[in-house]
Amino acid sequence: MKTAVYAGSFDPITLGHTDILKTGTEIFDKVLIAVARNPEKNCLLTTEERVRLIKECTKNISNVEVFSFEGLTVDFAKEHNADFLIRGIRNSADFEYENNLAQINLKLNKNIQTIYLTSSPEYNCISSSAVRELILHKCSLSDFVPQEIAEYLYKKFNY
Repeated sequence: MKTAVYAGSFDPITLGHTDILKTGTEIFDKVLIAVARNPEKNCLLTTEERVRLIKECTKNISNVEVFSFEGLTVDFAKEHNADFLIRGIRNSADFEYENNLAQINLKLNKNIQTIYLTSSPEYNCISSSAVRELILHKCSLSDFVPQEIAEYLYKKFNY
């Protein structure tokens, strides 16, 4: 069974993330979404909220499991018997960053490979940080996040 880890802060999960996830679930038997718990990072949503929301928007995808974790992604992958890490790439800057990270992960564990996936072109401009900015200005989120995420964010931030 081919298992992959798709890790990130997902603060919040976007349509770009879910597009990458869709492709990942077609390639791998199982995809573990690993939501990073980083107390040093000032996230918009708690780890528990992010996990719950991701579980909600992936509930109809049978080969996805959602976890939170602390530490190194490569260690999480090893603990869950995953041989692959999924990383999303939007542009050359993403590739440069992700390639460096992949090289470090390979040095830490030569048995875990990084697979780069690109989202559909209409999602290349979307990032969680852009969505957080839109929330600050109470803009529509419907073109940027899954509907169930948008509804939750509208309620949470009173708009």
